[in-house]
Amino acid sequence: MDRILFLTLPVHDLAASRAFYTGLGLPVNEMFSDEQIVCLVVSDAICVMLMDRDRFADFTPLPVADARTGTQVLLCLTASSRAEVDALATAALARGGSEFRPRQDDGSMYARAVADPDGHVWELLHMDHVAGG
Repeated sequence: MDRILFLTLPVHDLAASRAFYTGLGLPVNEMFSDEQIVCLVVSDAICVMLMDRDRFADFTPLPVADARTGTQVLLCLTASSRAEVDALATAALARGGSEFRPRQDDGSMYARAVADPDGHVWELLHMDHVAGG
């Protein structure tokens, strides 16, 4: 059986979050979406579930963390090229995201980090396997 990873993130404004992520090119699976949840398809095996904070709280007895005030998870999305890293970062910034830290370039790896409107930080990473050996 193939496994599917569902990464679920609590969000303050579902419509704004949906616009942010679809603006990065992630399609929505409407079959798994409703007025409190948006299912974004990253690949056949990975989905990002954006969940209204109140609905998210139904799944845990613990307080729901605010990504703007603390780190709750580390997220990384690979890109096929440096240009794609920059294109994703540019799209994120144009849709309400923010630059989390300066870009990093060590020759074989090129990365930028952006935060979505709720403060979830995404590392956008290209690994040059040729340059890295």
